[in-house]
Amino acid sequence: MRSNNRTLILAALAALSLTSGVTAQEAVNSGNWSDASTWSGGAVPQAGGNVTIANGQTVLLDVSPPALNGLTVFGKLAFADEADLALTTEWIMVHGELEIGTEVQPFTHNATITLTDNVKGEELMGMGDRGIMLSGGTLNLHGNRSNAWTKLAATAEAGSRTIEVLDASQWQAGDEIVLASTDYNPRQAERRTIAAVSGNSITLSEPLEYMHFGQITFGVDERGEVGLLTRNIKIQASEDAAESWFGGHIMAMVTSKMYIDGVELKRMGQHLELARYPIHWHLVGAAGAGQYIRNASIHDTFNRCVTVHGTNDLRIENNVTYNTVGHCFFMEDGIETGNEFINNLAIQIKCHPTMECVPTNLAANGEIETRNPGELRQISFYGGHTLLPSDNTVAAYWITNPDNSYIDNVAAGSDQIGFWFSIPQHPNGAFLGSEVSLNTWPRRMPVRAFRGNVAHSNFDGFMIDRHINEDNTFGLASIPLLPLADPTDLESEVMETHFEDLTAWKNRNGGLWGRGDLYVYSNFKLADNAIGMTQAAGDIGSLPFSSRLIDSLVVGETDNIGNPVTPEEIAYGRSLPKPSIPDFPIRGYEYYDYRDDVVNTTFVNFQDNELRKTGALSFLLFTSAGLSTGST
Repeated sequence: MRSNNRTLILAALAALSLTSGVTAQEAVNSGNWSDASTWSGGAVPQAGGNVTIANGQTVLLDVSPPALNGLTVFGKLAFADEADLALTTEWIMVHGELEIGTEVQPFTHNATITLTDNVKGEELMGMGDRGIMLSGGTLNLHGNRSNAWTKLAATAEAGSRTIEVLDASQWQAGDEIVLASTDYNPRQAERRTIAAVSGNSITLSEPLEYMHFGQITFGVDERGEVGLLTRNIKIQASEDAAESWFGGHIMAMVTSKMYIDGVELKRMGQHLELARYPIHWHLVGAAGAGQYIRNASIHDTFNRCVTVHGTNDLRIENNVTYNTVGHCFFMEDGIETGNEFINNLAIQIKCHPTMECVPTNLAANGEIETRNPGELRQISFYGGHTLLPSDNTVAAYWITNPDNSYIDNVAAGSDQIGFWFSIPQHPNGAFLGSEVSLNTWPRRMPVRAFRGNVAHSNFDGFMIDRHINEDNTFGLASIPLLPLADPTDLESEVMETHFEDLTAWKNRNGGLWGRGDLYVYSNFKLADNAIGMTQAAGDIGSLPFSSRLIDSLVVGETDNIGNPVTPEEIAYGRSLPKPSIPDFPIRGYEYYDYRDDVVNTTFVNFQDNELRKTGALSFLLFTSAGLSTGST
């Protein structure tokens, strides 16, 4: 009881500090929001009020109230599923429960929560402002849309207003959708409004500007993804956030719980602000088991998509993201384990809302800036335009601990990297230097699951290198992931690492860049990449092999010609991975460093022409490093 009272007092003081001069009203009885007897003073809350729902009381929101200053929930606030509802407030603090639909009975009408506070720097119990903030509370949001994304069933030509998809169930006129780029340029993603739906045929409100490929070609599935952005439950910041990049956020602290299904998050995340993300589990620990976000859309955000921080065993499933800033699906410190990322679709991931990336990568000669590399690194890491130094080399999926599962996800159009294993030696951030951090060795832990993922229209599709340092910087080479049977014992058995069923296509640089030993890549499909795959060694010569590519397919050029733009591309008849280097020699597999084996793998359609050379099997260019004669 003493702890409960302390929480009540702290919350009241925090709210009071932001609401001096604001009318305060409290729900002293359970009942409908519209019923005056529910409220202290016998009157329903007025515009600009600061509303509290007392512990033990349940209020049913049955009307759309006037805009509030703030809302604190110690008891329970539930939306009545009888009409469309809108709740507008600067912030919501949840110690009890906020419910819009349940897992058993999803909400069927439209519900919109709009967060309006636009004053930066304000703090409610250390969780900032303009958010739904949970301190020991529960967030239950369950909408009625589960068909989050599908694929094209046929190629949609530029100028067309009709597309055919594999599954348009639950989609309807007025919904917003996004077609992922199926070319090298991630900015060819296109947002459209549905004008009509007939079966799996969709009529768009406006014609398409680009061709979107919709075929399986040379055995590689390059059918473009189509994501649904509209949901019947919407959490958003007000429109001013589009200019200030100061959006809303949802944050669950220790002992809080979030169960989110079929929700739209729009104009969320606060640019350059730590811990202010669209959806954020913060140090929830093992209590994450059973919690989830699924079937959601997260779009037009300013600081990541889904952040998992010091939290284990979450399920992040079947979500669509579009037009987002910073690492999107973000594993924060490297201590997080047991989380499942399944069947998510990330489209158009940017380093900054308006500026181009200043990446730290291995770009080819002719496509990088001519400034001194040290100067570029300084700008990339310390220029002040990204939250973390690594955000200038942005990833759709930023993976800091291998003991998590990534299954059937898609990275469709990151400005830099699709899937990036960037693993610290010890957990960073909030855990840096702690005993638990010093006894945790993420780079020695096995990959729990990485299979069935797709990476296209990125710079690099899949990266397992450039592991993060304590200061959140990284080098172009680093001590690699090398799992041990006992991660705390350097003398324990070294384990193989397996990556399965990756499809990587139309990546401007590489389908895959890896560094390490005993990596086995099986059933990969690599197509239309500048370079299909390159593997660098970890500890040269101490282990039987660096990598093995097994039972895979590598295609030089497919029937997907893209959308040629430059004179060279138009003359060539297809888009190029590096338009500034039209004679860049495309390669399927690059040998490099120590022993790499290619086993039972088919290479198709690597054809030289007058413009450029090709090589199904080649070697790493732009380096003086040697090759092993032991490679096969």
